[in-house]
Amino acid sequence: MFNMFVPDIYQKSIYDIDYKKLYKNGIKCLIFDLDNTMTPVNIKSPNKKLKDLMEDLKNMKFKLLIVSNATKKRVEPFKDILCIDSSYLSFKPLKRKYVRILKIYKFKENEIACIGDQLLTDILGANRMGFTSILVNPIGKIDFALTKTNRLIENTIFNKLEKRELLKKGKYYE
Repeated sequence: MFNMFVPDIYQKSIYDIDYKKLYKNGIKCLIFDLDNTMTPVNIKSPNKKLKDLMEDLKNMKFKLLIVSNATKKRVEPFKDILCIDSSYLSFKPLKRKYVRILKIYKFKENEIACIGDQLLTDILGANRMGFTSILVNPIGKIDFALTKTNRLIENTIFNKLEKRELLKKGKYYE
């Protein structure tokens, strides 16, 4: 059961991921979580570093999507400024929005990578779909109330995974 929480890749941040290797391995679509993955929860629009990364990834021919459990009001400024598609109120780790992405964009499961900071939403959701799952550390210290509860549960899961030598905080891998 705990294997569903083990990411395929674990990196410090979205800026440390080897995107060229992902592309070489057949990944065509990158699904990013928004809050504490792309930006801290208290930031209202993308900074230059994030804009530059998204442009670089577009130039590499990736399809980019933001899939977030946040509201439309929260997600839309990033969607508009970064000029990438998005899904809000996605209810990750449920499959519904992911299935819709497969249908709309005609990707296969092995062509999609999901990048996020939470085991309970991002990694579990990606693994349930058979997508490549990429865990990154949260980039902000502030969390929404539900996320705070998730983090408490995640700590228990991290501890169990560490005891089984499946995942250790701060020990990054590709």
